[in-house]
Amino acid sequence: MKRTEIKNLLEQGELGAQINVKGWVRTKRGSKNVAFIALNDGSTINNIQIVVDVNDNNSALLDSIHTGASLSVEGNLVESAGSGQAVEVQTTRLEILGKANPDEYPIQPKKHSLEFLREKAHLRFRTNTFAAITRIRHSMIFAIHKFFNDRGFYNIHSPIITGSDAEGAGEMFQVTTLDLNNLPKTEEGKIDFKQDFFGKPANLTVSGQLEAELAALALSKVYTFGPTFRAENSNTSRHLAEFWMIEPEVAFNDINDNMDLAEDMLKYLIQYALDNCTDDLLFLSKRLLEEEKNKKADERSMELIEKLEFVLKNPFERVSYTRAIEILKNSKPNKKKKFDYIIEGWGADLQSEHERFLVEKHFKKPVILIDYPKEIKAFYMKQNDDGRTVRAMDVLFPQIGEIIGGSQREEDYEKLSRRMQEMEIPEESMWWFLETRKFGTVPHSGYGLGFERLMLFVTGMGNIRDVIAFPRSPLNLEF
Repeated sequence: MKRTEIKNLLEQGELGAQINVKGWVRTKRGSKNVAFIALNDGSTINNIQIVVDVNDNNSALLDSIHTGASLSVEGNLVESAGSGQAVEVQTTRLEILGKANPDEYPIQPKKHSLEFLREKAHLRFRTNTFAAITRIRHSMIFAIHKFFNDRGFYNIHSPIITGSDAEGAGEMFQVTTLDLNNLPKTEEGKIDFKQDFFGKPANLTVSGQLEAELAALALSKVYTFGPTFRAENSNTSRHLAEFWMIEPEVAFNDINDNMDLAEDMLKYLIQYALDNCTDDLLFLSKRLLEEEKNKKADERSMELIEKLEFVLKNPFERVSYTRAIEILKNSKPNKKKKFDYIIEGWGADLQSEHERFLVEKHFKKPVILIDYPKEIKAFYMKQNDDGRTVRAMDVLFPQIGEIIGGSQREEDYEKLSRRMQEMEIPEESMWWFLETRKFGTVPHSGYGLGFERLMLFVTGMGNIRDVIAFPRSPLNLEF
């Protein structure tokens, strides 16, 4: 008999139909006459109740079924006599596909800490929380591709191994085939990278942006969606060493077009989540309320569904960096020195606490900051006529601060070259990037959305390591 997924059974199963359902045991309870098994196959947050009449022929089989075991069940879909579910399966045939020893299986039907589950990343998909996150993650991946495809964008695969540093940060993972125990040296005593696989130093990419720019200057509208890597020794709840980035680049777009695209995309994704992930979002909302029930009212997070709708119903406030600094400098938290990082004046690099103040306390809506000091932004950003600022933009959301960073790109060859010299970025390794400014250059813009940062917002989770299946962070490479 062909298997039916639990989601389909619960949504459109016909009463009286003979069905086959397979999945993993969440719980088992019962009496000497009847056993009730909650079965889940990952297709939905909801379980299907399996009802088994106990007799001499199956009592030994039932005794060997525990949480975590996998089953194949044949039976009739009937109206449930108990509360908590509309339908259940009255079993006619039961088969254990894989046993789970209760003395060894760590994911028992009780509350587990998120820290504990990170140590059991190979099994945490079995929990409601991480199954819900994984389903939402899939929906967001699909929605991102659909958003761009429906708008005529082309997806490109930017390289994972690169010889350039897109951000100029220098915090990159090196890639080499050299024997680390016997490194070849030059006459000057330095490592001879000419003997390495690529004949020069190579790294894992921090961004697909530079290559996306090249494609946009021929195809007009492109985007990348790929893994990126930062060798930043940071153990915070907001940083990963390996994460995924969405980076659109659009020819002929200025900074205003760029802001429009970012706002449209974020609202599209959040609406898609609300329309297609209802059960999982409601579960995660209840989880968050339970998690924070002992916190003071002003310390609690905004309710998850309310937070998502907050973004949808409010137009994003567009504010210059200069105005934002004045607001922050004169704010009560700054004057009373309640900020961890006090704003002294223009030129300060804004922290998450400042970004959240602007969104949650001052404007009470998502904010896009523009026109940042050039000293705190990347070399490729379009320089404004004032000589001090660049056409950068950061989209700020409640609770997490920056969710998107982008800019109009500098298309003027001389200005870009001069800025690279000022920031000591070697032109010989970036000749190809500069050369695009010589042949049919055009105004163009783009941005980067950290996918896991989006997932933090949509799921309401507090730690970025809980929205990616196998987090990579300092001293963490277990799975």
